[in-house]
Amino acid sequence: MSALVDYVRSGEPDLTNRQMALLLLVYLKPGPHTVRGLARALNVSKPVVTRALNRLGALGYLRRQRDDSDKRNIFVARTTEGADFLEEFGQFIGENDGAARAPGGAAGVTAASA
Repeated sequence: MSALVDYVRSGEPDLTNRQMALLLLVYLKPGPHTVRGLARALNVSKPVVTRALNRLGALGYLRRQRDDSDKRNIFVARTTEGADFLEEFGQFIGENDGAARAPGGAAGVTAASA
């Protein structure tokens, strides 16, 4: 919990659960990714994915890219900014996770009260 509170205080952009799930899906699963495929994978509607992509695109974390072979298709592509964000987020969570596992940390309290 403290990692999340510290992250909110860090000034990094706030992402919704859907936005974070979409971002992780694009970065962790091999592409190409389409709005339709992402909507299916997350079990949400295409407009939900479009709204999340609009926000993530505005932040520079993902971008839309036209399929060169079929201009009707739009792919969702990774960006350097998105990769950097996820790397920093992972490091931030990892640093705080170690504190929670230390004696007297959140994990210790949970184990002691179980």
